[in-house]
Amino acid sequence: MDELTRIEHLNKQALGELAGVASDAALRDWRVRYLGKKSQLTAMLRRLGELSLVEKKAVGARANEVKAGLEAFLAEKEQALSKARMVSLAGDEALDVTLPGRTPPVGRLHPVTRIIYEISDIFASMGFQVLEGPEVELDYYNFEALNIPDEHPARDTMATLWVDYEKEGGQRPMLLRTHTSPMQIRFMEKTKPPLRIVVPGKVFRYEATDATHIPMFHQIEGLAVDKGISMAELKGTLYEFSRRFFGKDRKVRFRADYFPFVEPGVEMAIECAVCRGSGCRLCGASGWIEILGAGMVHPRVLERVNIDPKVYSGFAFGMGIERLPMLRYGIDDIRLFYGGDLRFLRQF
Repeated sequence: MDELTRIEHLNKQALGELAGVASDAALRDWRVRYLGKKSQLTAMLRRLGELSLVEKKAVGARANEVKAGLEAFLAEKEQALSKARMVSLAGDEALDVTLPGRTPPVGRLHPVTRIIYEISDIFASMGFQVLEGPEVELDYYNFEALNIPDEHPARDTMATLWVDYEKEGGQRPMLLRTHTSPMQIRFMEKTKPPLRIVVPGKVFRYEATDATHIPMFHQIEGLAVDKGISMAELKGTLYEFSRRFFGKDRKVRFRADYFPFVEPGVEMAIECAVCRGSGCRLCGASGWIEILGAGMVHPRVLERVNIDPKVYSGFAFGMGIERLPMLRYGIDDIRLFYGGDLRFLRQF
């Protein structure tokens, strides 16, 4: 049998076996057997030097044609097996297992948490220390030490969630804190002036839910005590905070107000971001939204922690944190922060 006849016989045999291949493993074996470095076809091409010039041209040309043809049929078979594999994996839907995987969604900080960090950074840059305190608080720290005794009418403005608590054989009234102000007393009991702190955290009120009120929200409390502190330092600090947080073009308003643990007291309001002062549902048609109460620390509060009010003075402020992004971004319902709607949360 001459070389051309051997090549034709090998080609026919290879195509016949290829037609019956039904798996990737069988296809790999076929490729090694007929197109590999030790295959019969490769051996024939290596023996071309032993042939005459005429035979070399004829056999070489035909051997290369057969090799190219087998490689083309191999590629078609690979595609056919791949398509059959995708159909078997996904039923009627094709599945390309070579595609890169889908990146899982990556979480991010809640907008309220981001605002807390931003506010804390602003006050930290002005020399304030950032603290945290207990969310379940003693009545003494939440009310009494802040100049709000049992009979004081100011307690009626903070509908309270009480907690049963016993210690040393007697029951002491405890509650879910209604503001972060108790940390004023806790810190001044252990630290003497000069001092400057801000205290962010959750607070709780037993009240109806609406566009601007929810039973659990966040506040940040601020306190500064030193010699010679006056209302000028308080207003300057809050104006600087407003400028950095809302921008220098946002209008700010101070008005006299009453808070038991400060004297005198003021409220600070920001121009409504939704209506820009013309009045809307968010601002109660006033054009302004109060964001914090503030004032000079009451002398009785200083006396209770053994700080002489004749030597030292200070200011304090407390603001609702959720109201700040509402004012900045024009959000008209505080409940959106806690509804779990990703379409809302992904905007921040």
